[in-house]
Amino acid sequence: MSWFQHVRRAAGISCPVGELRPPRLHDIRHTAAVHRVIAWYRSGQDVQRLLPQLATYLGHIDTRSTQRYLHMTPDLLDAASQRFAQYAMGANHEG
Repeated sequence: MSWFQHVRRAAGISCPVGELRPPRLHDIRHTAAVHRVIAWYRSGQDVQRLLPQLATYLGHIDTRSTQRYLHMTPDLLDAASQRFAQYAMGANHEG
């Protein structure tokens, strides 16, 4: 049994309802990547410009590998939708 499995068991974290397995250490990387992108959206950052930095931080060669980590969550969808709504209303472009 791995160190993470011991910690997970000691913390009482088991397999969530509807999931096939309990959380894995690797899942923390996915969660951190999604939370970083949400924070960038909410603070008005240029997410497309920053994705290569996130890729480097995660040890990926390019952003395609990083994109696999960015599973859509309600918070990420909301942040991206708000950004698009601002763009559509003309907040970020001339015209």
